[in-house]
Amino acid sequence: MKTIRYAFWAIVALCLILIGLANRDPVTLRAMPVAISDLLGLSPDLTLPLFVVIFIGVGAGLAIGFLWEWVREYRIRSEARAKSREVENLRREVNHLRGAAAGATSDDDVLALLEQKR
Repeated sequence: MKTIRYAFWAIVALCLILIGLANRDPVTLRAMPVAISDLLGLSPDLTLPLFVVIFIGVGAGLAIGFLWEWVREYRIRSEARAKSREVENLRREVNHLRGAAAGATSDDDVLALLEQKR
């Protein structure tokens, strides 16, 4: 299984390297359209290689997706915590009742038999 996992990650790494080599040309990222930046006198431009832009876009998309799922599954996690607390309380109660039943049988066996018939 480890070999398959390593092979998979090697293929992913090879694909990322090939994408990086194929998209080395610099591109200019603009935060505003040219007309608005000329009007305001601001030109927040950034020149990066294309593969960096692609990888940042993929990373941002993954981060947003993970955050979205984490927020969406909040209700499921809170219900699971409530159920685990309920199970623990019930376990404690059962152990307490078993201890009480064991204490009652240790006093008198005849009374314990009568209690079981009720």
